[in-house]
Amino acid sequence: MKRLNSPKDDNVPVYIFVLLFTILLLSYFPPLGVFLISGCGVDFWINVCLTILGYLPGHVHAFYLEYVYYQRKKLDPMAHATERRAPGVYSDRIQNGGHPNRNYGTV
Repeated sequence: MKRLNSPKDDNVPVYIFVLLFTILLLSYFPPLGVFLISGCGVDFWINVCLTILGYLPGHVHAFYLEYVYYQRKKLDPMAHATERRAPGVYSDRIQNGGHPNRNYGTV
């Protein structure tokens, strides 16, 4: 099965559909969209707290996480070693753009 890594793949309509679906989901309920891209981690719980405190802060945080995720998803997986970590993002999945972390074996 072919993995969808970037818009350069043959599945561009699927990639665009997933991106638009995530944006629509973030528009109505930000923590659910964050859960889909980061899992049940620190970023998800921060977004839940921000959404409880105010709907707008939850949206801003969710769209920031989505921006970082999709911006880094377009990068080459090997370029993540030289990339600085995005401030305020605690999930390695978002930091790596969904690519597996391949920093093992380095000094």
